[in-house]
Amino acid sequence: MSAPHDARPDDPVVVMTGFARALRAAGVAADPDRLAGALDALTHVDISDAEAVYWAGRVTLCGEPDDLPRYDTVFDAWFRGRVPPIPGPRRQGPPATVLALRPIGADERREQDAEPDDEQLRTAASDAEVLGRRDVAGLSQAERDEVNALIALLAPRVGSRRTRRRRPRGRDGVDVPRTVRGMLRTGGEVTDLARVRPRVKPRRLVLLLDVSGSMSPYADVLLRFAHAAVRVAPATTEAFTIGTRLTRVTRPLRLRDPVQALDAAGAAVPDWSGGTRLGEALRAFLDLWGQRGAARGAVVVIASDGWERGDAALLGEQMARLRRLAHRVIWVNPHRGKTGFAPVTAGMSAALPHLDELVAGHTLDALHTLADVIARA
Repeated sequence: MSAPHDARPDDPVVVMTGFARALRAAGVAADPDRLAGALDALTHVDISDAEAVYWAGRVTLCGEPDDLPRYDTVFDAWFRGRVPPIPGPRRQGPPATVLALRPIGADERREQDAEPDDEQLRTAASDAEVLGRRDVAGLSQAERDEVNALIALLAPRVGSRRTRRRRPRGRDGVDVPRTVRGMLRTGGEVTDLARVRPRVKPRRLVLLLDVSGSMSPYADVLLRFAHAAVRVAPATTEAFTIGTRLTRVTRPLRLRDPVQALDAAGAAVPDWSGGTRLGEALRAFLDLWGQRGAARGAVVVIASDGWERGDAALLGEQMARLRRLAHRVIWVNPHRGKTGFAPVTAGMSAALPHLDELVAGHTLDALHTLADVIARA
């Protein structure tokens, strides 16, 4: 394997700093203190041995069990190689080359304890950061595989909501029945006011993904985003595809492996790369699922370019109906972040008055932004 950087590939500080930044972007707690520990660990191992570098970074840069799969994915993408297996009896033979790194001396190590300057950080920018700004429709298969691996690390999750029920030991109000029972035990004297607070439950997330022909360059990555959301909160997340009909894909997306989940979802969708009838599909969702509770108080995300072959007026009516039910309505248009975009298609014009957010969805960075918007909602 070789480092994915052209500048200063022999400098372990630059390489490992870029790797730590990529880990932090993926949600691993690879802070400067952990980075310093990783650089110190590299001085005690053979830096040409892929397995040694892997384990030196893993034991120093990861802080909890949830970090381990993210570390494996970023390590594989960063160093262009497979994740080494669990340690066992070492095989004889020369170690595989992972980095053209040079050992760090004690004097040099003290000089590099501080975080490198901005110029070094820019030099150490990972391919993941570069790919994050590129339109997924123009990626090669290898680049798309990297983006897919990073999408799997996302954790789109909505917050909680207050219910009308109350629970004890709060400060929001007096629990009269419990207070009275306490008075009876003390001969009628009020010794303590029992308090209550609202119960909190997770808010529901609903994803409606356009899989029509015009959305084919983006349907796969958006479905992977939905898989990440379902994986994080399977009990409170629903996913549907919309095209010429409505298809519920929540069950197949609950499969843990992204490839198996997308294969199962694709097999369940009969109108993949077909036409677009957003109004009819949205009406079917509201009649069968939304009105019965799926959309009530939920954060609803619709991913579509807005090309409506059906009745745009029907789409506007159903969007107004959805807006009355949902907590927030977010529309993801892959063309939103492109130069010259304007929501002038019939579908977008009909939906726009009923939206809380209109966001892009054409790059990995845009999907990170979408996850943040969902969390804020």
